Amino acid sequence: MTGFLDRAKEQAQRGLTQGKQKLDEVQAQRAGGDLLKKLGAAYYAERKGTGTPEATRSALGALENHIAEHGDGFLRA
Repeated sequence: MTGFLDRAKEQAQRGLTQGKQKLDEVQAQRAGGDLLKKLGAAYYAERKGTGTPEATRSALGALENHIAEHGDGFLRA
């Protein structure tokens, strides 16, 4: 019986780990999408004359940092 409980506990732990990994992926994709939206808004504002190049560069830098840390998978989603 102990072996069965150990296997069940191990399987449950694996499921929790996989669930956390998936949640982290979804949150990273959502954050990447938000950063991409901010970059677009900054670029649009700059082109319209109400934004600054610094704001666009800042948004681009934040997006590039996110891609370096989490990859660019959200760009294909």
